[in-house]
Amino acid sequence: MLFSTTDTIPGRTIKRHVGLAQGNVVRSKHVGRDIAARLKNIVGGELRGYTELIDEARRDALRRMSADARSQGANAVVGVRMTTSTVTVGASELYAYGTAVVVE
Repeated sequence: MLFSTTDTIPGRTIKRHVGLAQGNVVRSKHVGRDIAARLKNIVGGELRGYTELIDEARRDALRRMSADARSQGANAVVGVRMTTSTVTVGASELYAYGTAVVVE
């Protein structure tokens, strides 16, 4: 599966637009990560636990978007975007979406 944040894939011709491909995941904070983050806020620096959490969520959302595109017969997704939103206190959604296409 090919992904592109642009509307084209260099060196490939889009043969057919399939439709919206999307994938999302909702993750909540782990109590241990939350305590460590609060302590880190005092001294400053990267909140590695949260960085790992977001990285895992991003990979899962992209995997789900890829599966959605494949199920529609696509072999690529163009115009890929990601967004996040708060679902409830301590839980966030990461949503990946784009246009599923068939490329040569």
